[in-house]
Amino acid sequence: MAKILCVIFILVTSVHDCEGDLRFASYYGDHMVLQKSPESAVLWGYGPEGDQLTVTLSGPLQQKSAMVNVTKGIWRVTLDPVEAGGPYNVTAAVQSSTVTLTDVLFGDIWLCGGQSNMWLQTSKIFNASEELDLAAKYPHVRTFMAALKLSETEQTDLIEVELPWSVPPENVAEFSAVCWLFGRYLYKTLQYPIGLVESCWGGTPVEAWSSSRALKQCGLQQTNSGPKVNSVLWNSMIHPLLNMTIKGAIWYQGEANADYHQEQYSCSFPAMIDDWRMAFHQGSGGQTALNFPFGFVQLSTYEKGSESDSFPNIRWHQTADRGFVPNPRMHKTFMAVALDLPDATSPFGTIHPRDKQDVAYRLTLGARAVAYNEKDVSFQGPFPKIIHSAHEFINITYDQKVSVTPSKDVFEICCAGIQTPCGPQSSWVPAPIMHWGPTTVQLSTSLCQLTDKVAALRYAWRDWPCDFKACPIYSASGILPAPPFITNRSQIKGN
Repeated sequence: MAKILCVIFILVTSVHDCEGDLRFASYYGDHMVLQKSPESAVLWGYGPEGDQLTVTLSGPLQQKSAMVNVTKGIWRVTLDPVEAGGPYNVTAAVQSSTVTLTDVLFGDIWLCGGQSNMWLQTSKIFNASEELDLAAKYPHVRTFMAALKLSETEQTDLIEVELPWSVPPENVAEFSAVCWLFGRYLYKTLQYPIGLVESCWGGTPVEAWSSSRALKQCGLQQTNSGPKVNSVLWNSMIHPLLNMTIKGAIWYQGEANADYHQEQYSCSFPAMIDDWRMAFHQGSGGQTALNFPFGFVQLSTYEKGSESDSFPNIRWHQTADRGFVPNPRMHKTFMAVALDLPDATSPFGTIHPRDKQDVAYRLTLGARAVAYNEKDVSFQGPFPKIIHSAHEFINITYDQKVSVTPSKDVFEICCAGIQTPCGPQSSWVPAPIMHWGPTTVQLSTSLCQLTDKVAALRYAWRDWPCDFKACPIYSASGILPAPPFITNRSQIKGN
């Protein structure tokens, strides 16, 4: 093992009345996972001002130590890269005291953020008993949860820890189901330790999780209260984690923005991702990748029969109005489409569907392809490559082979005069599926008046577009649903 590198780091914000106490920062603990090679893990904590501190990493093969000075009550070291595995002990010692972390593993750290669908606990999902019984078989998938706290200023450390680092099955029942399942599925593929850090809060908009830098890019001002105030959760539940080296992040949020700064979401969400990447890269001394992979769940469903465009608009804005990711605005991102997973009888409200297994599995496919560069891993549902209008039909050619179920109304067209654009109040009529082939779908435009033309086309543009796993268009395997899309006249050839 290469020697441990030492870096002295002075944090910008104040320390919580802990100068003089030797300890690790709040999110280090027994059973934790540190980021493995090729990145380097960062350790930091508090100690007596001016003391010299020794940090020792002892593992299965050998032991290495390094010394660092405590400056302004803070010490920090950056390890040389350590391969996946363990367990290790990590000891910090000054002349008067010693603290040791035991059963530390090296693997990949994933941060899980968002609102209540990310928070929804493993004990609340479908087949919860079966999932909890399986948890004990994954002792190398470790969990940690930040407590729900607000702050008007950027915090150095977490104000409080909700669930410390734990070995399954301990605390899995109270832990985010999407986060846990994502980690469990990843472990089955990677076969090395996974550390999961949950930091989310139900009912919160993206603005609360964004720094003032990111919000300024989108012209967003502070106008709300409680956990909706700009940056209050960034300050208390994200900023303290910046020193941690992470592999990537997954995110499930957007419901709260369906009626709050909805139109700005196509700016605010990508801006938050960019800002998190920059901040984690800087905070970890360059160890967290500047373009670390970021996965997210596209919104599922809420109100069956609703004619509101709020959820469809947010789904579209989640992709920076492209309909798919990664794209030129949102590079190294991946998305789990979830609009085909409604849960009309959820005891937690229809906005909280209990099928988190499919959500996590779809995220895992994206992570394998985007974060781990696995070849031949299909992770995107079918998306139109060419849309052509001819006579009474529209022909769609998809970017991959498709599995098609006939539908009369999930595709819709807007009919308008040649110079008339379609707006929010325009009349949309169904475009039934008439024929299909391996990569094509033909729609009828017969419901348009003879004097009109197809001015726009959209797919699954409803809050609740189809029943459970019953949307019309899937990948050829039937696993990945096509994401919703909307096009205008200029994107329809032959019009």
